[in-house]
Amino acid sequence: MIEICFTLNGDSVSASVPPAQPATQLLREAFGLTGTKIGCGEGECGACTILVDGEAMNSCLLPAALLDGREVLTIEGLDAAEGMRHPVLRAFVDAGAVQCGFCTPGMIMRTVAFLREHPRPTDEQIARSIEGNLCRCTGYVKIQDAIRAAARES
Repeated sequence: MIEICFTLNGDSVSASVPPAQPATQLLREAFGLTGTKIGCGEGECGACTILVDGEAMNSCLLPAALLDGREVLTIEGLDAAEGMRHPVLRAFVDAGAVQCGFCTPGMIMRTVAFLREHPRPTDEQIARSIEGNLCRCTGYVKIQDAIRAAARES
């Protein structure tokens, strides 16, 4: 077991983890943060996307031990980080970009990181930004509409 300490959604936390345990499993089982979904477990679907030091990462591929000393933000911490309803969350709801909801946390977290880097994105940049996140319900049109709306609001 490896003892790790990191910041999770603004709070200092610690945990003992097996060396190969994925961050997704740690977040869901040890901290009860079930918004981070386990989809494919292979880094293909993006449902497990979290922010680590502000960078979007597939937590299913990230060993939990590598969270040591880092800042982690999950979908559950997004509102708290802003002190109010996050503009990306609002935009996804307002645009109807949420259907079954399984991909939504990962899409939102990927979008948050993307808009920090590209505050005024083009349509092509928006489409490319979510290439690693799969959705089987919306066909991506409403998701892209939500990203455009969030960019205008930010």
